[in-house]
Amino acid sequence: MSDDVPEERSEQIELPAIDFHSPGRFAVHNPPIDLPEPEAWMAAAFLLGQDVGIQRFDKASEVRQHALAMLQQASRSVCIYSTDLEPWLYHHSSIQHACTRLLLAHPRNQLRILVGDATRAVKDGHRFLQLARRLTSNVHIRKLNPDYPAQNGTYLIVDNCGLLERPKADQYAGFALYRDPARVRIRQAEFDKAWDHGLSDANLRSFLL
Repeated sequence: MSDDVPEERSEQIELPAIDFHSPGRFAVHNPPIDLPEPEAWMAAAFLLGQDVGIQRFDKASEVRQHALAMLQQASRSVCIYSTDLEPWLYHHSSIQHACTRLLLAHPRNQLRILVGDATRAVKDGHRFLQLARRLTSNVHIRKLNPDYPAQNGTYLIVDNCGLLERPKADQYAGFALYRDPARVRIRQAEFDKAWDHGLSDANLRSFLL
């Protein structure tokens, strides 16, 4: 070997210090564990099966008050004919609690829903769908058959005596009947026929499984 090869240094070369500046503190914004319940609604001061006469309304708050009053007093069955499960009306804890109380009161109590399009409800979530997953034998949801004549507006039938109806689905205006068996009987017959022609919705079925 050549004598010109330098010997390996035994000492380590000291590297210059790194000048590091902290960028500061970062706050982690995680969502709260428990989301607060929405403010409870007030029910209309009418008695199901007792108060007669037509109660007209044209505001969203009035629709909610009448719907809640009827659902809180329901004792056997509820039928809902809706375009899209109307989140502004039915996707609320007060409505969910009223329906849960009804469905748990007796094994035969039922909630039947006919809906035109449940895509939004499945995508965004809806309290009725939560009920349907929990109480599979009490809550039934079907899609309106496009080949069957559609009815105008939306309505809610309670215990064969109460009716909440809005003739035009895109408007709040409508009326509530707390005791009108004759008129309710007509609407119930129309609902039952549409129900018999109702279809299973693939979106709902996959969500509820």
